[in-house]
Amino acid sequence: MHEPFSLLVPVYDGDRPDYLRRAFRSAVHDQTVRPDQVIIVRDGPVRAELAECLDELCASSPVPVTFVPLSRNAGLGPALDRGLAASEHDVVARMDADDVAMPHRFAVQVPLTADADIVGSGLLEFSGDTDEIVGQRVPPIGQEKIARYARIHDPFNHPTVVYRRSAVRAAGGYGDLNLMEDYALFARMLQNGARAVNVAEPLVWYRVGETAFKRRGGTALLRSELRLQREFRKNGFTSPAQYARNVLVRGGYRLVPWWLRRAVYRPVLSRGGGRAARQPAPPEPAEGDHPAPTGGGATAAGPAGPGLPVSQ
Repeated sequence: MHEPFSLLVPVYDGDRPDYLRRAFRSAVHDQTVRPDQVIIVRDGPVRAELAECLDELCASSPVPVTFVPLSRNAGLGPALDRGLAASEHDVVARMDADDVAMPHRFAVQVPLTADADIVGSGLLEFSGDTDEIVGQRVPPIGQEKIARYARIHDPFNHPTVVYRRSAVRAAGGYGDLNLMEDYALFARMLQNGARAVNVAEPLVWYRVGETAFKRRGGTALLRSELRLQREFRKNGFTSPAQYARNVLVRGGYRLVPWWLRRAVYRPVLSRGGGRAARQPAPPEPAEGDHPAPTGGGATAAGPAGPGLPVSQ
């Protein structure tokens, strides 16, 4: 018997109903181990078509659904914090509104939470449909490697994580570090002594689009990146040398033209088994990412930089 767990799905007006239906079905109906509760956070008002889709999913779900409507778009971090507050269980699985979970995802990850506070996995990038694989992300494996890797890159693919709400709350929750909230949270969890596990096996199909690299840079992401690095240094999470390296490499990554980011960092599939030739590869934000809550045109799923698993 596994510990009961909740599924947390944030939705905003930019999400597509057809993608959301497939994501929901894959993470609920099609799972060999279904969640015991689904939490849908509606991050601000949505258009009629998407509202109808949400009503349909809540009404037809084989699992009880807790619907958390936010009156305004708050951004991904605050939306997830609101969703966590509504969870009936300590174990919570993340799912994005445009990805596809493999049927055995929770059967693999949830039992591991018996001895872990956060469990991530690998993922497969797809374009169009899940048989069109364009990349693979393999996270660092083992507590020591995860902790070491975290000083330079986010060690988890955010859309794949299953964690304990108590450990997330002990680390202060997601907070409002726009565009980098997941990396900041995971770093604080590790500093607090969270037991971390990554599964190399891909358990999520992660949707990517042609315009993804265009959204991976710009001044908004640069500001968030610099704020994140200052926080890491202030908290003693990084050394002076690591701080300087991160500001130079990760900050510079935000300023190069999008076509150069794609040319340098796009993962290339090897012919042997579909694994990425360079691993871990940089994140590719999905098309349905939450926007910044005010003014900015940047997405809240901004990737954390070269060589990094997907951040959402």
